[in-house]
Amino acid sequence: MKTPALFRPNQPAFRQQYAALRERSLTARSLLPGTPGTLQLRRGTGYAYWYRVYYPVPGKQAETLVGREGDSAAENAMRAQMDFAESTARQVGMLRKLGFHVADKISARALVELHNLGAFEGGLLLAGSLGCMAWLNELGARLRQPAGEPAVLPRLELVAPAAFLSQPLAAALPLVAAPEPSAVPNGAAPTELATHATVALPGLPAIPADILVAGPRFGAAVSAPGLAWSATTTADHAYLLADPAPGALLAGGQCIPVHLPQAARLVWHQLYVSRHHTAAQAMVERRLALSLAAVVLASDPWAMLTAWEAAPSAIIEPLRPLREALLSSAAGHPDLQDLLADCLGAPPA
Repeated sequence: MKTPALFRPNQPAFRQQYAALRERSLTARSLLPGTPGTLQLRRGTGYAYWYRVYYPVPGKQAETLVGREGDSAAENAMRAQMDFAESTARQVGMLRKLGFHVADKISARALVELHNLGAFEGGLLLAGSLGCMAWLNELGARLRQPAGEPAVLPRLELVAPAAFLSQPLAAALPLVAAPEPSAVPNGAAPTELATHATVALPGLPAIPADILVAGPRFGAAVSAPGLAWSATTTADHAYLLADPAPGALLAGGQCIPVHLPQAARLVWHQLYVSRHHTAAQAMVERRLALSLAAVVLASDPWAMLTAWEAAPSAIIEPLRPLREALLSSAAGHPDLQDLLADCLGAPPA
């Protein structure tokens, strides 16, 4: 039986729909968190006020003050934002049905907050599984969802520019220190390296967040004065920062403008980082990374090899033990298998 391919291309017309939404999202200076909501006029304090009532995350209602009754500028501006959000949510729902990748609503809430703070314009790059999903949409690839793949909790991975931890933007991020990892029985190895920060927003469960900075290996904590959280080192920091690309992430009912590492470099990084996560998390990360590799290889045959040749040895050597597992996962793409075999070298004796 022929091994199924990791992806299949989306139709050109569907890709045009995505591109139009992506371009439209770039015009929005700020995005409304949660559902578009409704406007309600409330009285009782001697004045009447407009409030936007919405759900920031499923099951949690919230409201924000818009302005006094009669403040037509504030009312009209909010109505325009809500109309934009409603239109975006409809289009994201349609794209989901057409096979585009849409992240969960919890991730959407966190990333909207980062966007509104100017985090991506300030130099942060979206990496991790969400970065792979954004690139797969950009490149028009639909994935085959394997039966029985375990569900994994949302996780953010953001690459910080040099000296980011000393900038005011770093202190403004909605991050706190991650809780201490659970105790590990004597003699047992931890299943993953600890995350050093979590996203903390009202009504939102804690989301692990790796804010990546330069270091000799993956996973060490780096703190800075005035920050309530620590960043995480990675050996390929400068490698990821080279020539970032603008993009967008579909999440919840949002289309969020982001900046991304180069697609081919993100593939090698994801395979490297997957070694430090739980088996369930690593399975999803490797599937997404290999799917993206197959898409990149189909559109630009030299990009993956060029990215491998530019990768630091600190991430190349740890990947070699994954050779057989990666070749097996790429069985539906002989050209990708050839690339992996060439890059990862001969099998161990």
